[in-house]
Formats: sequence, structure tokens, C-alpha cells
Amino acid sequence: MNEETTMSEHTFAIQGASCQGCAGKIRRALETVEGVEQVQVDLDTQRVTISGEANPDALQAALQESGYAADPPATATPSAHSSKAPAADASEQQLSISGATCASCVSSIEKALRHTPGVTDASMNLADRSARVQGSASLDSLIRAVENAGYGASAMHGDPQQHRQHQRQQQQAHYRQLLGHTALGIGVGGPLMAWGLLGGDMAVTDQSRWAWLAVGLVCLAVLLVAGRHFYISAWKAFRHHNANMDTLVALGTGAAWLYSMAVVLFPQTLPVSARHVYFEASAMIIGLINLGQALEVRARGKTSQAVERLLDLGAKTARVIRDGEEQDLPVEQVRTGDTLRIRPGEKVAVDGQVLEGDSQLDESMLTGEPMPVRKHSGDTLHAGTLNQSGTLLYRATAVGKDTALAQIVELVKKAQGSKPSIGRLADRISAVFVPTIMLIAVAAALLWYNLGPDPRLTHMLVVATSVLIIACPCALGLATPMSVMVGVGKAAEAGILIRDGEALQTSAKLDTIVLDKTGTITEGKPAVSGILCSDGQQEDSLLALAAGLEAGSEHPLAHAILDAARERSLTRARVTAFQAHNGLGVSARQGEQTLRLGNRRWLEEQGIAVNLDLSALTDAGATPLLLARDRQLLGAIGVADRIKPDSAEAIARLRQAGLKVVMITGDVAASAHAIARQAGVDEVMAEVLPADKADRVKALQAQGATVAMVGDGINDAPALAQADVGFAIGSGTDVAIESAGVTLMGGSLHGVADAIAISAATVRNIKQNLFGAFVYNSLGVPLAAGLLYPFTGALLSPVIAGAAMSLSSVTVVSNANRLRWFNARKSRGDTP
Repeated sequence: MNEETTMSEHTFAIQGASCQGCAGKIRRALETVEGVEQVQVDLDTQRVTISGEANPDALQAALQESGYAADPPATATPSAHSSKAPAADASEQQLSISGATCASCVSSIEKALRHTPGVTDASMNLADRSARVQGSASLDSLIRAVENAGYGASAMHGDPQQHRQHQRQQQQAHYRQLLGHTALGIGVGGPLMAWGLLGGDMAVTDQSRWAWLAVGLVCLAVLLVAGRHFYISAWKAFRHHNANMDTLVALGTGAAWLYSMAVVLFPQTLPVSARHVYFEASAMIIGLINLGQALEVRARGKTSQAVERLLDLGAKTARVIRDGEEQDLPVEQVRTGDTLRIRPGEKVAVDGQVLEGDSQLDESMLTGEPMPVRKHSGDTLHAGTLNQSGTLLYRATAVGKDTALAQIVELVKKAQGSKPSIGRLADRISAVFVPTIMLIAVAAALLWYNLGPDPRLTHMLVVATSVLIIACPCALGLATPMSVMVGVGKAAEAGILIRDGEALQTSAKLDTIVLDKTGTITEGKPAVSGILCSDGQQEDSLLALAAGLEAGSEHPLAHAILDAARERSLTRARVTAFQAHNGLGVSARQGEQTLRLGNRRWLEEQGIAVNLDLSALTDAGATPLLLARDRQLLGAIGVADRIKPDSAEAIARLRQAGLKVVMITGDVAASAHAIARQAGVDEVMAEVLPADKADRVKALQAQGATVAMVGDGINDAPALAQADVGFAIGSGTDVAIESAGVTLMGGSLHGVADAIAISAATVRNIKQNLFGAFVYNSLGVPLAAGLLYPFTGALLSPVIAGAAMSLSSVTVVSNANRLRWFNARKSRGDTP
């Protein structure tokens, strides 16, 4: 027997690859190495993945010979072709990042983390200063990588509520500190600026020299106290061969102060026209940028309110019954298996199962649907839901981080930290943004010094400082994550869980919605609506045979037949050798005879003639189940599933939004079209086997459609995974939910329309932010460089540049926060 070949994947972190030409060169170099099967180069993450049996040392040597530095690979992982080696550890760790202020910082931190051995992917969210890292790298190595890049990092763990409270306290302390720095900077710089505007002489003379020296020393104190964090961050970045927003601020304000001090100390070395000080600019810029950051911190805190509200939903205490005694305990002390009591008006403390009692619970915090849900023995309870009436005893089945609420919070936080592809342009620009601005500042200064009018030295300083100060990588860095945080949080409040940023973005550009029928459009609780008998057959005997066949099935249609037999007090027929035929029907033996119950196509394939007129059932929207004994047709049982009360209205909303709505089902065409008429869909795909649903979705995609699939069953999972976006009904199976990009905690199709509306609003908000950030820098930098000087005879003041820079990031954050007031329900006429 030949030994099975094991193929592996090696991933290298590369440096210096910036275009498709670089990618092609790397690919060609690696393909010459013996054993290489496939090469994938990702320029966004600066990583290359090689599949095959090649030697890692040979791969690294080939990369280096091609001119691109490569770090050693993480532990090799088996590819999809391998069946022997175990999968590599793909655990996720979350870090809290300090010192990051702009998009360039994000780029540096992500690069440092991705180059850490064992890391498969890393992303940082500037909005909440957190980073998520996938792979097997140790926590210490990740923290060390961030610190080596010039920033701070610590692990994020422990109770989510305590962490959020600690984070809130840190934000408030930082906000107060920034306000203090703002007061100091503007308090010193403001009077100096007012003096100049009111006609005061800002030039250094022999009489004013010592006064200006004192002013310079006071402004130095402002820079060292109120601007200390800018200079420390810039120095750290410089030491690690990086540059960020703080680099620009430090260079701009430092240059203004140093020039002014040179004027005070050595006035004779400068022409009289250049003996002008800019102490007020250095102090005011520090004050204004601190003010902008303070406003940003305050506005940024509002973006996380959705997660905070979810965390606040959890109960603080629980009434636990132990040793026959009831006692109130902190919810952290509840253990799985404990018996708890919940009274009217109290929140469910942990997930559990009702043991006794009857009550109505408000589950709107999970599902977004306002109607209370009745709970009795055997039903499931979720932490955070509100008991409205009655007392319940229940057994704890999940506590702490295992509760549905805790998992929802974690899913929302993870989605908030993800990046849609629309944000990658900003990432690529941010990687070279600060060095580019520094080069522009130098080039503009040289042009003014060599070609500009007198006083050239003064003009050179003003232009260079203004260019450095006005550029704002903060706005670029915040444009996408701020909107994603608010949008995903807004969706969670409506009972919609968006898995990641890519699902959010794709949902906004859908043009086709494929809806599974049973349990999605319909209630998923079918009932027998009619029985047709062949000659000589009786309804009760037919139903008793069908009930005997369906006793071993879990299908909803089986439950309908069993319920009907129970209502008529019929005794189920005894059968043996039960078999379920997926998407077709069921069969069993009764003595020497074979019984079959299923759809028409299957029975005809078995050689059974279907000579009954089924239109009386199908025209009413019922699914006919045909019953046969050996080759004889005994009759048909019609099973109808009512559409949900709001399905037609929700589908109308989808169509009004310009979406094509398709219903897919295994039902016969006549029954499917009857349901379709009631629901108002555009197209029907009937008699589709479960295994073929994904192929139908693929066919629509081949026609150029961007397709969403909505379903709730195990047989929907392949189609959910195949679709551009999968929407899983939360009441469905775990497999369906895991296959979907969006999970609807409620069962209403309005959730699909709401999710698409929220996604569209979020993507629109991201585009507004990116457009504003790009336009701001595209216009601001030329203006700062002196574009309007030939027309106005004046240069942009560095102080105005500082104010504009601060306002740009505040504008982005404020625009993102507008999403908090977006209400998708308005489009369906509900009360806001």
C-alpha cells in the first residue's frame, strides 16, 4: 500500500512588497522551489502562503534572493489535502492597545503583530484601541511585538462588565486630563494670539527681547506639560523607525518654538523681516489638538453604548435554592445545575430550563420583537430577559461566559473590531501617509525658501508647520471602525447579529434574496388540511398508516400527521425497517409489504402510478404526501403550513428596496406557487432537493446576482455558506447559524429587511467618512502649502491648521454617531 502524501502550508511575513509586480516576482521565485504546489501573495497583510512539500529553508532562501525580506514561517499547518497532521492552533487573543492615535499607528501595530511567529492574522480597531490576534503565538510575544513597535499592550480578560467599567473610568480620566491640557495651551496661547490680532508687535526688538524670552520659556512649559504625550509618542515612533500623527504635531510645534527661540536668542543672524515669533502658534496648536482629542474621546465613548446596554441587561443577583433554602447570591456564584426562582419583574440571571411554573417573558433584548413569549415547563430561558408575570423555577444550564447573552456580547464586540474591504484603501494609504506628508512639507518649505517672496524664512516656516499640522491620519483611521462599531451595535439592539464587517458591507449591495419556505416564510408548524382517498380506502385507516410511518421521523410534516392522528384518537400502525429518504419521503415494512409516504416524483420513480387529482390540496397551498402500499397508491394527505402574519409585509419591504425575492422549497410546484401568491415573492424554485439548494444559489450568482440566502434548517447550511451573505433565523439550528454571516434572533423576516437597511446606512456612513477624510487632506494640504497665496497674499496660519486638524477627526466621529439615531423600523411603520 502506498503511503498517503501529506501536504503542508507555510506562511511567511514579507517586507517590501507594494504592488502586483512585486507579488508576481515573489510568486515566480517560489514556484521554482521543488515541492511547491501553490503560492498565494496577500499584499494587504504582507504575507505569502505556500502549499506543497517544499523545505521551509529553501522557501525562505528563495524569498530573500528575490529581494524581499522574509521572517521564518509559523508552524506548518496541513492543507486541505492532508488527512494525517492535526490542525494548527487557531486560538484568538485580544489586546488592549495604548499610545495609538492614528491610522499610521494601526498600520505599524498590525504589521508588528503579523510578523510575530505563530500569528496567522491580526487586526486593530482604532475606535476602541483593541487588537484581535489569531494564531498560536504567546501573549508575551504579542505584547513584546507591540512594545517593540513603540506602543503599549496588555491582555484583555476577566469579566466583560468589569473590563468595560475599567475602560470607562480610564476614558473619563483621559478626558479630564485632555481638558486640563487644553486649558493650559489655549490659556497661554490665546492671550498671545489676541495680542497679535489687536495690533501688538510680534517681532523681536532690543527692548522686547527679554520679555519674549520669558514668553518662550512659559510656552516651553506648555509644550512639556500639555504636549508631553505628543513628543514621547513621536520619539518612540522615531526609535522604532516609524512615524505617526504625533510625529507631525511634534515636528510642527517644535519647529515653531525653536524658530521663535532662535529669533529671540540670535536676532542679528536673521533679516529684520524674519524676526517674528510664533510662540502663540505652538501653544495654541497644542491646546486645540488636545481639545479635538478630548471631544473625540467623549464622542468615541458613545459608540460603545450598544455593548454597554447589552452588558447592563445582565442580572446582578440570583435567587438560588440550595439545601432546601432560598438565598440571594451574586450571579457570579451561580453554578450549572443550580435551581433558581424568578419572580415577576425580575431578570433571568443565567440560561436555564423551566422546571415548573407558567409566565410571560419579554425577550425583546434578544430578538428585537416586542411581544412577550409564554414559558412553561421544559422551555428555555435566556439570561437578561425580563419575567413579566408569574413565578418560575428553573435549572441553570449555562452560566458566565457560556450564556447566550455573553456570547452575543462577544460576537458583537468581535464584529465591531472587524474590517470590511471598503476600509482597506484607507489602510494602504495610512501605511505611507505620514512619510508622504513630511516629504510634502520639506518640498513646500524648499520651494518657498528658494522661489518665494520675502520674508522667505518666515514663509518657509509657516508653510512647513501648517502642512505638518493640518494633515490628519486620525480621520482616515477612524472613518471605517467608528461606523462599523455603531452600525453593528445598532443591529444588535434590533436582535440582528452581524458576524463581521464583510457581511455588513455585502448586505448593503444585495440584489437578490432567496428565502427558504418552511420556518422562514411560513410558521414551520404545518397541520393536516385535507385527505384524498383512492377507491376503497378510508381517511382514518390512511391516517393511521401514515402516522405509523412518520413515528420515527423528526420532520415538521411528520409532526403534523402525528398530531392529526392523535386528535382523532387513532392507533398508529405497527411498522418495521423504517427509513428516511432525505427530501423524498419515508418508507417501512408492514409484514411482507412495503409502505411509502412521500412526494409524487419519488413514488413515480418507484414505479407507482399517481392517478389522483391533487389540485384540491395544492391549490390551497398544501403539500400532498402520497401513501402507497407496494405498487398501489392508497391516497394523499395534504399538509399546509401557514405563512407568518408579517411575512407578506416584510417581503413587500424587500421588494420596495429594489431586491428580487425568490422562494426555494422542496414542495411540489402547485403548493409552492400557492404560498408564493400569499407571500408576494417574485420567483419560485419548487421541488428542489436539500442538496441542490446551494447549486441554485450558485446559478443565481453565475448570472451576476449578489445573493443572500435566508434559512433555518440543517439542510439550508450549504446554501447559507454558498450565498454572498447567509441570514440564519435564530430559532433555527446551530449548524445554520454557524454557516451564516448574519443571525436573526427573532423569527420575523422584518429582521432581514432591518439588517439590510442598517447595513446600507452603515456603509453609506463609512463612505461619507472616507470621502470627508480624503477631501479634507486633498484640499487642506495644498492650502497649507500656500496654494491661495497668489490670490490672497496670505498664508494659512498654523493655528488655523491645528484647529482644522482637530475638527476633522471630531467630524468623523460625530458623523458615525449619527447612526445611533437610525431607525430601520420607520420603514415598516412601527413606532420609533
